Amino acid sequence: MITISEQDRLHYILLRENIDRTVFNAAEKYDSPELRILDIAPQVHEGARKYFHLAEIFTLDIDPDSGADYICDLANCDTIANDTFDLIFCTEVLEHTNDPFGSVSEIYRILRPMGMVIATTPFNFRIHRPLPDNWRFTEHGLRLLFKKFKSLEITELPTGDRDLMPIQYTIQAVK
Repeated sequence: MITISEQDRLHYILLRENIDRTVFNAAEKYDSPELRILDIAPQVHEGARKYFHLAEIFTLDIDPDSGADYICDLANCDTIANDTFDLIFCTEVLEHTNDPFGSVSEIYRILRPMGMVIATTPFNFRIHRPLPDNWRFTEHGLRLLFKKFKSLEITELPTGDRDLMPIQYTIQAVK
């Protein structure tokens, strides 16, 4: 049996609140009928659909039983044409990919010019499902992953008592 510490429970709550706040803020700013959104692996969470009511929303997942619009590995999803989406959400996904560089390259490819990706990834958080959970990225690693993008903003969700050990990073990158 896996024991989940109180710190892990708290970090999970803070992490999910940060994701919800991030998606809510994006919806407040960008929701419109002209917007095409890709929500990558929303799984059991409502994802973008909870906050975006005007935009056209599509989903992507590697799990063939997920019911997603696109079933593919994020690092190689040739069923999606270049320059398809205005906004892509990729929350708590990159740590589960086998090829994070290929995954971010695909995100770049399927974003329209001036399109934005909003991503989150944990740092100070336990290994979690769905497995595999392969990676933890520092701010420096994230800058390498997203280096092709025109602009990049990285913010951290701090761990109260540990400098340089954020719970999670939020990335906003424009193509």
